[in-house]
Amino acid sequence: MTNERIDYDLLNESYKDLVDIIGMDNMLKVRENFGGSQLQLPMKLYDPTAIREMIQGEELNPQKIRDLSHKYGFSPRWFRKVSK
Repeated sequence: MTNERIDYDLLNESYKDLVDIIGMDNMLKVRENFGGSQLQLPMKLYDPTAIREMIQGEELNPQKIRDLSHKYGFSPRWFRKVSK
């Protein structure tokens, strides 16, 4: 399906939202790849298992913990817990 054949006003609300956020071409790509599927996106962008593996064996001082917390969106407490 091409862009010029899409009537925006007749789209389902979820597709309209996607068009508004990422544009018509990208919405069509999302639909092609995930259409008919229920797509759930985690609140956290980064995978906690990957973060845990990344910091494994590192010496984490309070400043490093704060920096990692801000960068990856996990709490300082979480970093202290998984770094033990």
